[in-house]
Amino acid sequence: MRDVAIIGVGITKFGELWGKSLRDIFVESALRAIDNCGVKKIEAMYVGNFSGGLFVGQEHLGSLLADYLGYAPIPAIRVEAACAAGALALKQAFLDVASGFSDIVLAGGVEKMTDIDTGEATYGLAAAGDREYEAFQGVTFPGLYALIARRHMYEYGTTREQLAKVAVKNHKNGAKNPYAQFPFEVTIEQVLNSTVIADPLRLLDCSPISDGAASVVLCPAERAKEFTNKPVKIIGVGHATDTIALADRENITTSKATVEAGKQAYKMAGVRPEDIDVAEVHDCFTIAEICAMEDLGFVKKGEGGKAVEEGLTEIGGKIPINPSGGLKSKGHPVGATGIAQVVEVVTQLRGEAGERQVRNAKIGLTHNLGGSGGSVIVHILEAI
Repeated sequence: MRDVAIIGVGITKFGELWGKSLRDIFVESALRAIDNCGVKKIEAMYVGNFSGGLFVGQEHLGSLLADYLGYAPIPAIRVEAACAAGALALKQAFLDVASGFSDIVLAGGVEKMTDIDTGEATYGLAAAGDREYEAFQGVTFPGLYALIARRHMYEYGTTREQLAKVAVKNHKNGAKNPYAQFPFEVTIEQVLNSTVIADPLRLLDCSPISDGAASVVLCPAERAKEFTNKPVKIIGVGHATDTIALADRENITTSKATVEAGKQAYKMAGVRPEDIDVAEVHDCFTIAEICAMEDLGFVKKGEGGKAVEEGLTEIGGKIPINPSGGLKSKGHPVGATGIAQVVEVVTQLRGEAGERQVRNAKIGLTHNLGGSGGSVIVHILEAI
């Protein structure tokens, strides 16, 4: 297989983009990625999207978005893996280039989630879990992650304040991100006093419903310097699944898919968790970030809350996590999230993140999780 590099990145503002359609925001991000590297031709396109049919009544996104972008008749494929759809699009684009089948490929993700009410959105998002054995009983995703949080607190002594500090840290980072949906800081007291959603999780523990899109352009690493002075190579890819229902798992505080995808990516990249300089992990809820940093090997199991409390995950800490603000502050347009994580890590490895720049970042990791962990994809990137 050929080495593969990311040469262009593009992202839209995340938020309630009522004045723009799904196709509008995807094209905005794609054109920014294309302009970022100056390529003249895209040979193939992969688009991560979870809820096009459910939320805006639009399927067949490959054809639609290639047409609207002005690149038809190139092959364009929509892929789905719940909240990990964006990372799956990147994986498929990586394999296309690595195999030698294509040279210049665009991977994007898009979601338009705010044109329906909260009840409809909750119903649609429940399709990322076990519809018959979880959603049918009335268990929403906040409820599922509340179960994980309660068990983590019981087993490891994780505190309500430690969960709150995840939100505080990510909002502090997101306040420096011009693309963030909620670019403002919050206090521990504000998190603890926000509305209870599913005990112990409160409103400010939860990522929002968002519109947004993100895109990246890939090419063979040997050609990367033709298009940019700051290419970033994909050196590791991991992809794994777990039972879709929490009730079928041995331990709901550990995502076996995260552990396995991380192992695959580390092995392929030839690195260890301690070699990672910056990470974007899937913090759909504050407990999710704590579990992810443990399952990826950044800290021992049960020590995630303590690590946040001690500042190890701050931008200036031992392992900076979610300098973009994460899903919590930046927003969570489901299909776009995995690509947006990669856009942030590429920006960090290029040294272009401004106020939220992680010093001397050379190797970065992204962790994109689907549902409650039924699918997980990990990418490891290196500045070249």
